[in-house]
Amino acid sequence: MAKIVAIKELREPKFIKPIEINYEQEGVLKKWEAVISHDSVAILLYHKEKRAFILVKQLRATVLNKNPNDGYMYELCAGIVDKECSLAQIAKEEILEECGYDVPVENLEKISSFYTSVGISGTHQTLYYAELDESMKIDEGGGIEEELIEVITIPLDEAKKFMFDEQYQKTTGVSLAFYWFFENKLDKI
Repeated sequence: MAKIVAIKELREPKFIKPIEINYEQEGVLKKWEAVISHDSVAILLYHKEKRAFILVKQLRATVLNKNPNDGYMYELCAGIVDKECSLAQIAKEEILEECGYDVPVENLEKISSFYTSVGISGTHQTLYYAELDESMKIDEGGGIEEELIEVITIPLDEAKKFMFDEQYQKTTGVSLAFYWFFENKLDKI
């Protein structure tokens, strides 16, 4: 079980930068508190042999802060854009780090891109899709360094129920990606 032991103001953050944005709208000066943060990629993974989606489950301290009883989230495999290479290459690396599958870059299909957290950071996320099989599995995944990521399998025939089952805390990206799959891929697999 996880629990919050302290909350403190950041003096020298590593991944975000708190800012105040001063702007003018229709002749009125306004200001907004925001955070500069990294853009990201996320990947909907479909395992062909298992006929299931591969998600990750991990503790999110921000959710734990809101829900002290359960800070674990079901999410798409994802990562921040923090290096100079293609977004698809970053997605490939995240799949390997988090889920243990070595997916060729050319197997990644871009779904779309959009803005997230628009009230606080306005980060840009690019969403990909990839199909997997066991021949691509080279390790157990789980993330790097301090990450403790659990790889989760959601069977295709349970995915629609999972999308709306509130006992599973999940990101909106999971539901968006599942919807996209059901509209664009289901009849082709």
